[in-house]
Amino acid sequence: MASALEDPILLRHFKGHRDAVTCVAFSPTTRILATSSLDRFLMIWNLRPNSKAFRFVGHMEPVTSVQFSPDGSLVASASQDRTVRLWIPCIHGESTPLKGHTASVRSVNFSQDSQFLVTASNDKSVKVWSIYSQRQLFSLSQHTHWVRCAKYSPDGRLIVSCSEDKTIKVWDIRNKTCIDNIIDHDGFANYVDFSPDGTCIVSAGSDYTVKLWDIRTNKLLQRHNVHRGAVNCTSFHPSGNYLISASNDGTLKIMDLLEGRLLYTLHGHEGPVFTVAFSKGGETFASGGADIQVLLWKTNFDLFEYKKVLQKHMRRIHSDEPPHLLDIYPRSPHRHDAKPPSVEINPNYDVTDMQTLDPPVINISSSSIISQTKASSSLAQPSMLQDGVKNEDSRYPPNLSSSTTTKKNLESEKNYTVSNIDESAGISSVLSNALEHIVEQLDVLTLTISILEQRLTLTEDKLKECLENQEKLLPSAQQ
Repeated sequence: MASALEDPILLRHFKGHRDAVTCVAFSPTTRILATSSLDRFLMIWNLRPNSKAFRFVGHMEPVTSVQFSPDGSLVASASQDRTVRLWIPCIHGESTPLKGHTASVRSVNFSQDSQFLVTASNDKSVKVWSIYSQRQLFSLSQHTHWVRCAKYSPDGRLIVSCSEDKTIKVWDIRNKTCIDNIIDHDGFANYVDFSPDGTCIVSAGSDYTVKLWDIRTNKLLQRHNVHRGAVNCTSFHPSGNYLISASNDGTLKIMDLLEGRLLYTLHGHEGPVFTVAFSKGGETFASGGADIQVLLWKTNFDLFEYKKVLQKHMRRIHSDEPPHLLDIYPRSPHRHDAKPPSVEINPNYDVTDMQTLDPPVINISSSSIISQTKASSSLAQPSMLQDGVKNEDSRYPPNLSSSTTTKKNLESEKNYTVSNIDESAGISSVLSNALEHIVEQLDVLTLTISILEQRLTLTEDKLKECLENQEKLLPSAQQ
């Protein structure tokens, strides 16, 4: 282990979008990066060297947000075309639209179990959707202005949302009620999120500030005035010890939350930076902005395994003082009575690999007429949905039940996920045709299985409805 703190470095940049990048999101495996843009496209980047990029076509207006489901089987995107789309990250590019908002959709976020989706919109509402039934479950409508962001808590029991009405609301999903209302008189929050342990929320403000709130006491814990422009996005390091922010001032800022100070100022984008996100393990982070670039950075400042550090912290008794920064990494010299200045990093002067060529981009768009067998092939994994990009009325409803038989029979379909797209795109046409023929045969089998599963799904839904009605009638019968 190194004895000194190392600075983050820029690994490479990705160019393929035609307009400002609005959101970046890592896959759970951290080998794939999804990005959205004002150019109306969703792009999937394979982070391995010499890999192709894939542009997914389907939204009719700028795409504002994108996220992988925690199980990696779906990608959700939000757009100004008032829809949310659920994409299967495969070379067929199947997607299904979720319609319910009456204005631009600002953000999408999956629950940790990948079963639900929360969306925020300019129609002043927050909506919760079931991935299983592909329908809206309920709407939260106490905001009085555009809702810019909504996120699930790590345990899935709460939702936090922020609005241009200058409030941040915390919602109890079970009761569908607002249990906490934070009023910020200085400005509205562009972005909110839960800390990894779920005890705090962070807000990125239009008033140039980053604020950390304790939702248990409704108190402001930290306020960082480190930017000279509106803050558009933040991302917690998985350890919860660090926070990175993106701003209209063209910089990224990395803050140490244990000491409450600024660690790094990162330059690299030309113009406003709209989005930033840590990978699942925290080893890398990505950023995107108005300069149409997606930058991939190596973290470096947390070289030690944070899980071991967290285990050490868990053994502490609660009466102890918070762990000092030296518990996370040794830095020499380190003065306890003063906060060392932050470090400015400009990758224009020191970049590890700026000679890497931009990856070739392949457009992925579904045909307006999709055959029954091809549409049903998306049932290869239990949490995948199917629909044509342009054909919004799917003939076969989605089924997300965990059928062991289906998983075994369709295991070979997994070769067509985005993580392996690059290999299939580079092979010979003869082999590609042979593989397509095999997939078509699998599609026929899939169709039969999907019909059976659809009937099972309808039965399950009907049974669930009967049980809910019985629970409602039982108290009145007892009275």
